[in-house]
Amino acid sequence: MLDGSPGHNLSHSTFIFRGFPELHRYRRLLVLPFSATYLLVLLGNSLLVYVICNMEHLHSPMYLLICSLCVVDILAATAIFPSMLLSLLFDMDKISLASCLTQMFFTHFLSSLESTLLLAMALDRYVAICQPLRYARIINFSMLVRLLVFTFVRSSSIMATLVGLASSLTFCGSNTIQHCYCDHMALVSLACDSTEKNSAAGLAVIICFVGMDIPLILFSYAKILSVVSRASVASEDRWKAFHTCGTHLMVMMCFYLVGSVTFLSRNLNIYIPADVNTFMGVMYILFPATVNPIIYGVRTTEIRNGFFKLCKIRVKKLTKVSPVGKRQT
Repeated sequence: MLDGSPGHNLSHSTFIFRGFPELHRYRRLLVLPFSATYLLVLLGNSLLVYVICNMEHLHSPMYLLICSLCVVDILAATAIFPSMLLSLLFDMDKISLASCLTQMFFTHFLSSLESTLLLAMALDRYVAICQPLRYARIINFSMLVRLLVFTFVRSSSIMATLVGLASSLTFCGSNTIQHCYCDHMALVSLACDSTEKNSAAGLAVIICFVGMDIPLILFSYAKILSVVSRASVASEDRWKAFHTCGTHLMVMMCFYLVGSVTFLSRNLNIYIPADVNTFMGVMYILFPATVNPIIYGVRTTEIRNGFFKLCKIRVKKLTKVSPVGKRQT
């Protein structure tokens, strides 16, 4: 089933995923929870995008950032889950090197976009609460466009470098990737060449995103909580603000913590069982994509009211349609 070792002058062009080796005989049982969760991701995020796009009063920078986050979550999940489900269900677990590198780029690129969007949303809330009189001047559509350009340039350039280094390696040993998608270090660990540059690039990615984004996010929320705690507001409103910020931070920290562990485990030679590492790699993408529509949609009054308003409009349109097949007199 595995390709034979082709020698040092020939590199593998096809790889095989083995994401859950200990659960391989039960792999088809994993299809149901993963497919159900993937459908929830598609439904929840698509609904949120639909509401924001169709309600004019939600066309502000904050809600457009939420809309962008939902689109990124849909794309990130779609980059890995259809192929992963086919692999689990029909044993379609082979992938070419070119397809593997393409999947690697988009998976890590979209994850880095999510990191930047979470930072942008934290800074947006910081300006809105701590500098309310300057909000309209600081946070506007021009700033939003510049932010999106910066996000794409930063993420695409860094991830293109990461994938470019991986594409230059020779794979002449095992062609079995111990993961369910083409993770960077899972592929690089199969190389016959020196991977010092690849490990250094992986650490640079963590420093660039986690090392820069997390401190700024924590600073923003710390200032928000400081302002709220000193403000003369009702205790119920103060508790709501603390609860909201706490929920946002917990989800963000799960995203960064799990992503950092899975990304760094191979760089730092930290042993994690293949099944656990694969599960963490999946949850790193799946968990935020599942809970973000709840945190930023269901629990946001403006979006929730917009959803109910769209439902009422839809019902009114349906009731105005004349009945079909009415008997003529």
